[in-house]
Amino acid sequence: MAAGLYRREPVFTAAVDAVLAHLGEDGRRIRDDWLNPGAPRIPVDDVRRAQPLLFAVDYALGRLVLSWGVRPVALLGHSAGELVAATLAGVVSLPDAIAMVMSRVREAVKMPAGGMLAVAASEDQVRPYLDADVVVAAVNTAQQVMLAGAAAPLAAVESRLRADGFTVVTVPATSPFHSPAMAPASDAVEADYRRIPLRDARLPLYSGYTGALLRPEEALSPRFWARQITDTVHFRTALEELLAIEDVLLVEAGPRQTLTAFARRHRAVRLGASAAVPLLPARRGTAEADRQSVLTAAARLWTEGHDLDVEALSRLWTWSDETPVAATVPSGAHREPAPALRS
Repeated sequence: MAAGLYRREPVFTAAVDAVLAHLGEDGRRIRDDWLNPGAPRIPVDDVRRAQPLLFAVDYALGRLVLSWGVRPVALLGHSAGELVAATLAGVVSLPDAIAMVMSRVREAVKMPAGGMLAVAASEDQVRPYLDADVVVAAVNTAQQVMLAGAAAPLAAVESRLRADGFTVVTVPATSPFHSPAMAPASDAVEADYRRIPLRDARLPLYSGYTGALLRPEEALSPRFWARQITDTVHFRTALEELLAIEDVLLVEAGPRQTLTAFARRHRAVRLGASAAVPLLPARRGTAEADRQSVLTAAARLWTEGHDLDVEALSRLWTWSDETPVAATVPSGAHREPAPALRS
């Protein structure tokens, strides 16, 4: 989860701390568990940890790429990543986006236990196994879908799929996101969202929930954002819409390389018209591996013709901050520290 960039890259560090500062003492606990994974107070897969930390890391990686002087032609998020994309696109301010995340978390923990499954199959192939309690949560590629539902019905579906020879992987999640089981949470979240100012996107943003370019009326709709915790993610369709318009270099600003793997199955990427590069390694490694992976992505951007800020890139190896911003910035504030360079 990009821990190798923290306290070694100023923009990433400031962005993570800006997010966690808005969470007060809980933000400090989240950061401690992230940087010291051996004995977490709350497991990282718990929604109380997973959602705010995922937002912080995704947002910080996005800010990092922008700090190099890159200006994206479009943004595309998957599930919780769509709210990060909306923040970077200017639909919602950072403090309000964090409030939206935490509203989701508060309501999600009230829902009955559930989970998610990744299945190597098409949407049509899994349809006979579904019922009112287990649904398609995400369509990621032509042969990869995710299912979600309450714990007991989902376990029964998993057993049937395995018995019939399907490859099934249990997703480490404690809540049945993107299923009707989350409907009560969605209604409560919508009430919270009605108090949050929403704006038109300043950058083109492709929505995984409509599979198309985000429309102004959707960007401004509390209902649209609230329904995301119950609705299916159509990542495959949104990606196809994006790649049908022009050839692009897709940069994954998130942990592991899940979306990169999905994108590389797309025909436009397989044929070389477009390409996909991840910012982070595929699996947990050393702090140096995190930074090397970011530099590899930056090198690919440079070879594509982007005029990158070389000084900003050099800070991956030369910058450090011994005092975390979240410990010194008052709760609710958002200040970016001046970088401290060392030889």
